Amino acid sequence: MAISNKIKSLLKLKVKSNAGLAGHLGISVQALSNKLYRDSFSAADLIKVAAFLGVELAFIVDERQRVTLDEADLNVPTTEEKEE
Repeated sequence: MAISNKIKSLLKLKVKSNAGLAGHLGISVQALSNKLYRDSFSAADLIKVAAFLGVELAFIVDERQRVTLDEADLNVPTTEEKEE
């Protein structure tokens, strides 16, 4: 299954809208539609999608080892850091 189909499925499961996701990504709904159509999400996009949906994005090595990616991995200053 393409990543776009997985994102669409998760949006339905979490009862979230394309408009809400577009806003979280900082792009227009049309730009999100283009990403979904082209299946063209960057790693940063996927981290933001996971945060918006309240899900975990992880590489699972085995039952004891996993590497989780979240917005802290984006090296983008938070609102609090910008105010300092």
